[in-house]
Amino acid sequence: MADTDDTGGSSVLRSKRDATRYQILVQIAERQPAVSQQEIADAIGITAQAVSDYLGGLVEEGYVEKGGRGRYEVSKEGVDWLISRTDELREFTTHVAEDVIGQVEVETALATGRIEEGRSVSLSMEEGVLRASPEASARGASAVAITGAEAGGDVGITDFEGVLDYELGEVTIVSLPTVVDGGSGVADPGTIAEYAADHDLVATAGTEAVAAASAADVGVDVRFGTPEAVREAATKGLDVLLLASDDRLAAHTERLREGTVGYQMVEAADR
Repeated sequence: MADTDDTGGSSVLRSKRDATRYQILVQIAERQPAVSQQEIADAIGITAQAVSDYLGGLVEEGYVEKGGRGRYEVSKEGVDWLISRTDELREFTTHVAEDVIGQVEVETALATGRIEEGRSVSLSMEEGVLRASPEASARGASAVAITGAEAGGDVGITDFEGVLDYELGEVTIVSLPTVVDGGSGVADPGTIAEYAADHDLVATAGTEAVAAASAADVGVDVRFGTPEAVREAATKGLDVLLLASDDRLAAHTERLREGTVGYQMVEAADR
């Protein structure tokens, strides 16, 4: 993955040079092998001389292969570079759409008391659920209700101010061998039960995990523990115990590493 800045920005957006190179490669890929430098220049809004200069650099770096006069093709290395920058842009735009724009529009909270439309509310995160209270608070986060709700109902909120003060949860992953290597029979039920008692939520991934939870007489909160569900629970402040078969581990650890969620791996038979 290409480098990004600390705020999750894209190097293509931060670097005029990379942005221009990206556009030129896209234009070549669309038009190859017969490529007019003037057409590229007109399409992206720079001079034909600038296109020529950039092409020289792209050829030298191996991102573009030059044939006869006016014949250019994007090389395998160039395609790989385009894909990496495109993935980077996709992640950034997803972050903007979901984490930035989504936050300045409307969020849903659980009302802790009767809330009237238009009222200022204070916010808190409890048991993994965003809650809105009609009691004003000088500290923490606040918002304005755009719908009314009785206690326990869902309320729409917007115009957020302040910082929602809560700690992220952590994930403890108990790895279980697949059934051909022993499956749930390798796990110590007492160990599983002890771990479960120390966590807010238990999730399973794989049938071996379901069997291990059953043997330990542990209730499962998330029967199909997808990487997204486990990470979401932890980002809402819940400590999650994930029982996962070895063939499900990679997807979970990769997803957790993408965010700011801390996790530890433990063996099913150890404490």
